[in-house]
Amino acid sequence: MKTNEGWTEVAFNNRDPVYLQVVRHFKEMIATGRLGAGDAIPSRRELGALMKINPNTAQKAYKEMEEQQLIVTEGNSPSKITPDQDVLRTIRSELLGDAVDAFVASVRKIDVPVDEVLAVVKRKYEEGLAMEKQADTEGGRA
Repeated sequence: MKTNEGWTEVAFNNRDPVYLQVVRHFKEMIATGRLGAGDAIPSRRELGALMKINPNTAQKAYKEMEEQQLIVTEGNSPSKITPDQDVLRTIRSELLGDAVDAFVASVRKIDVPVDEVLAVVKRKYEEGLAMEKQADTEGGRA
């Protein structure tokens, strides 16, 4: 991955601490294959500049990712995505679980039967896939 790819597309919200949003962004990039085991990542200063965040916030995000064993830093070498496949495998299920938890909490408030929810989710998911495929075809990528 080029150093500046994927780092400027984060839309920060006002609810969650910025450093945790940065960590989540890393996890999303790993889950989608844009970052993989052993990939070097920008320095803390570079990330701060790319994401337009305070370098101290980038440092806090890196510290959190090191504690979660998402990244490894050895000496003065650039930080890299962990080579630990067990850690990398859990990221996708963690992100999916978080999304489903938020969705279920929201839907339960309106007391919709689970069969109806599943039918709507399936239809919307398939519509989204069809729209992506159409956009790829129209963009000349098919």
